[in-house]
Amino acid sequence: MGTDAAARYAAVVEAFDGDPHVEPPRPGARGFGSNALRTGGSIFAMLDVYGRFVVKLDAARVAELIDDGVGAPFDNGHGRSLRAWLVLGPEQDWLAYAREARSFGGGDATP
Repeated sequence: MGTDAAARYAAVVEAFDGDPHVEPPRPGARGFGSNALRTGGSIFAMLDVYGRFVVKLDAARVAELIDDGVGAPFDNGHGRSLRAWLVLGPEQDWLAYAREARSFGGGDATP
């Protein structure tokens, strides 16, 4: 994982620090979503094992963003894209999309 991606993700995690409904990444955890932000136990944003920033949104919204060239489909390693997950590049505003994902995943309270 690149240090730039890690630093950018750390800033996203820090932005949600005051939200009592957001669970931070679990240090020492392993596997899918181990470096994820969660709300209600569900992942809404994460840095995957390749250092890519991934958010969970409504499947129609993900399709729209992919069509607009904003992001790419997310494949969790099993050869199939997950329709509600979007990989964002470094040129995107990660925090803005994390906030959108937070709203989608568990209410409208955002930092």
